[in-house]
Amino acid sequence: MLQYPVDSGELTTPVSLREVQRRLDALAHPLRMRLCRTLARGPHTTGELVEAYGVTAPEVSRHLAVLKRAGLLTTRRRGRYVLYQLELGAVSRLGSDFIEGVLR
Repeated sequence: MLQYPVDSGELTTPVSLREVQRRLDALAHPLRMRLCRTLARGPHTTGELVEAYGVTAPEVSRHLAVLKRAGLLTTRRRGRYVLYQLELGAVSRLGSDFIEGVLR
């Protein structure tokens, strides 16, 4: 007899091990981890993050770009500003995606 776990109803596409590595690399920098903590609480603009962390706008933009390329951020426009927010679903699946990729 084969038994399968009950499906939660969500259809997720498997994430490649390369994608998991990209996400882990993006989270490896201390400032990016701090940015993630802030962005998990709600959306923020680059200017707000610059004020909060006391770093230059280009530095914040570079770190946000790394997180966005890794699929860890979502963005939306508010007038001329871009709001960044942590993609909680991608972050919460990171551990299971890692294990799944290793065991594949």
